Amino acid sequence: MGRFLSEHKTHLGLVSPEVPLISNLSVWSNITLIRQYHENMPLEDAGTFVAGLLQRFDMAGIIEQRTSSLKTEELFCVMLVRAAMVRNAVVVLDRPFRILSNHRDSRFFKDALGKVDDLIAEVHIFDYSREKGRYRATDGAAD
Repeated sequence: MGRFLSEHKTHLGLVSPEVPLISNLSVWSNITLIRQYHENMPLEDAGTFVAGLLQRFDMAGIIEQRTSSLKTEELFCVMLVRAAMVRNAVVVLDRPFRILSNHRDSRFFKDALGKVDDLIAEVHIFDYSREKGRYRATDGAAD
């Protein structure tokens, strides 16, 4: 995985338990700082953009919260939105079930990816082979 990350670092958006949100910042600040840093996007523009993205997840109400007050699913979605803020994002989900430990399968994060797919160029999932059963659809349909 290290080689993959270094090959894509200019467009990399990482969702990983090893790369947490900044705990003393609000959800809004954690996400907007990506576009502010990489593109010098004005704070107001970045904030409006982020508010729209959080609305896609019906999570506009958490915009001022800090990470310690987020539910597991909210935390994952905020990390995903942060990752998608990189222009032409190559999003890497690093062991997503370590974040979403109470989920039995991949439906939740596949649905979440669909909400920001217009911002993402590629998605790669890195996980242990022992987790492969959790990526199969529960209704017998192929993914």
